Amino acid sequence: MTSDGTLLVGMVGQGVYRTSDEGVSWKRLGTDDGMHLNAMVRVLIADPRDPNIVFCGCDKGIYRSVDQGKTWELSTTIVANHHIWCIAIDPINPDIMFAGAGSPSLPTMFRSKDAGKTWEKRPMEAAETCAIGVPQVTAIAIDPADSQTIWAGIEVDGLRKSTDGGETFETITNQIPNDEYYPIDDIHNIAITVGPPPTIFVLSGGGGGHAPDLWESTNNGKTWKAFNIRDNFPCIGDINGERNYPRGIAVDPGDPHTIFISLGDTTPGHTGAIFRSKDTGNTWEPLDLPVSPNSALWTVSVSSENSNKVFTGSRYGYLYQSNDGGNTWTKLWRECSEISSILWLHNKPLLTQETSLKKS
Repeated sequence: MTSDGTLLVGMVGQGVYRTSDEGVSWKRLGTDDGMHLNAMVRVLIADPRDPNIVFCGCDKGIYRSVDQGKTWELSTTIVANHHIWCIAIDPINPDIMFAGAGSPSLPTMFRSKDAGKTWEKRPMEAAETCAIGVPQVTAIAIDPADSQTIWAGIEVDGLRKSTDGGETFETITNQIPNDEYYPIDDIHNIAITVGPPPTIFVLSGGGGGHAPDLWESTNNGKTWKAFNIRDNFPCIGDINGERNYPRGIAVDPGDPHTIFISLGDTTPGHTGAIFRSKDTGNTWEPLDLPVSPNSALWTVSVSSENSNKVFTGSRYGYLYQSNDGGNTWTKLWRECSEISSILWLHNKPLLTQETSLKKS
């Protein structure tokens, strides 16, 4: 079967699965492909200038592929042997990249200025221990209109913000939920829509006595609004007294007003759901899946080239695909282990070097 791209699925403990024929056949990448066996993959991300170049954050550091994930090379720089949980690429200057590390290694922020060839540590305060053991930097989001502004989330140690391109990071301890004494500290994910002003979304597992929730700020984090997902996202309901548990978020690159979130009843959970907003979070609708998830939906991904292609995956390996922007879905036959990241790679560049230079 012909396809206009390649799908990569990152898993915790099973490395990466790859398909180039719309999921008819799959290959699990391993040592013959340059990736260590049973890699604990946390994130997959492509260079927006060239979809052949892919980065993979995992328990050994950062892998780089130049052939859409067929083969990989492990970075031997300072990020080696750090457990990398998230990677972000500057949408204005893709040579600038950030990577967040954490459990079992200490929470650390790294920056590259040469498209991942070399890396440096950036100063960022973070606790060495927390309720789950060692904190991890689970989210990095760069303002698409102002790449000097960078948000980072730590599970479990709260929000960080940089306004100088990652030179320094400020600890945001009392802004969510505008509560100096009982702040939210369990940050799962962050997304930013194009402004002005930008809308910042933060998915939280709770903390400070607050329930897991989706938070929104339209004034660069000065104040925040909670969506109260337990009551307003009712498709899951409580199972054994558990609360809704948000984990994945994605903004449609072709329409910044369209946002998807994925969640479950808890972690790993018994079921999950996916919601879509077409008005920058003012209203949300549940999207029907053909097979009920077997656990929390851990991640959601929208194609950078074709917004009709949307993917979501569950903690226990169910993989779903939509070819019409989330209106209808199919469950792919390939079932995986714990899905952490899904990446669709197209067969043409997404951002030319000339375009990048004009934007900068």
